[in-house]
Amino acid sequence: MLTRRNLIAIAAAPAFAPTLFMRQARAQTAKADFPHKPVRIVVPVAAGGPTDIVARLLGDKLSKIWGQQVVVENKGGAGTNLGNEYVAQAEPDGYTILFATASLAVNTSLYRSLAYDPIADFAPVSLVTQLAYYVFVPNSSPAHSIKELVDYAKSRPGKLTIASPGTGSAPFLAEMLFLQMAGIDMIHVPYRGASPAFADLIPGRIDCYFGSGALLSYARSGQVRVLAMTGSKRDAAAPEVPTIAEAALPGYEVTAWQGLFVPAKTPPQIVRKISADANTALSDGAIKDKLAQSGYLAEGSSPEELGKLLKAEIAQWSAVIKAVGIKLD
Repeated sequence: MLTRRNLIAIAAAPAFAPTLFMRQARAQTAKADFPHKPVRIVVPVAAGGPTDIVARLLGDKLSKIWGQQVVVENKGGAGTNLGNEYVAQAEPDGYTILFATASLAVNTSLYRSLAYDPIADFAPVSLVTQLAYYVFVPNSSPAHSIKELVDYAKSRPGKLTIASPGTGSAPFLAEMLFLQMAGIDMIHVPYRGASPAFADLIPGRIDCYFGSGALLSYARSGQVRVLAMTGSKRDAAAPEVPTIAEAALPGYEVTAWQGLFVPAKTPPQIVRKISADANTALSDGAIKDKLAQSGYLAEGSSPEELGKLLKAEIAQWSAVIKAVGIKLD
C-alpha cells in the first residue's frame, strides 16, 4: 500500500542518493590524492638532537616525493609522552605522523598510567632506523675507558651524574641497565632532549651521557671523549670504539629504533602510501650513507613488520624494567 510516508521517502531518495555518492567520492579522492596539503611529522623530543636531525632528513626527502611541505614539529617532554599523546589524539587522516622512538614501547611498562595505548591508539607505518648508543664523557673526566668509568663511579658512589634526553627515553633505559649491571650508583639528570644534555656534558657539568652516533663528531673534534657503545658488535661508524660487553660488562647489549606511526583508524590506503614512500626515501643511497656515518642503519619496513617489532619491544623492555625496578608516575 502506497502511503504518504512511503511517497515522501521515494521522493527524497533521488535527492539523497547523489549527496551520499558525492561524499563517498570526495573521501575516495582525498585518499587517492594524499597528500594534497602540508604534512606534520611530530618529534616527541626537543629540537636539535639526533632524533630531530634524522626526522628532518626524512621529512625533506618525503617533501620532494610528495610535492608538499613536510613540517617537523617538536613536542618534547614527559619522556616523549607529550608528543606521543598529541599524535594519538590527532585526526586520523595521515597529516599528523609520529616520529616515534623506542620509548613508545618502553613507556607502557615504565609509567603507572598513560593517556594513550601504544597498540590501540596507533597504526604502525614503517621502521626508519635501528641504532646503538655511545658512552660519552667530558674531556675533564679521568676515565679513558668504560672500565675506568665503572671504577671511578664505584669510588664515588652517588657523587657522579649521568644525563639522559628524558626519563623513560631509550638512552635512559640503556643507562639504568648499565648502572645495575655494573653495580654503581650515579645521579640521573633528565633533560628535554639530547641537545641541551650534551651542551652540559662538553664543559663537564655532567659526568656521563649515552647518545647516538650522531654525536660522534664531537668526539672526533676533541670536544668530548667516547668510551664504548651499547650494541652487540662494534659499529662501522666507529670501529675503534669497543662494546660495553667486550670491555667491561659481558652480556650487556642495548639497541634502539625509530619509526613512523599515525593515529589509529587512519585509512589503510594512506598508511600504505606513507609506508611505501618512506621506504623509497630510506632506500636513497645518499640518505643511507649519511645515516650510516652516524651509526644509524636506515631500514624501512612494512606496517605489519613494525607492528610486530613494537609488540616484541614492549615485552622485552617490560622484563628489563621489572628487573631494574623502575616505575614512574
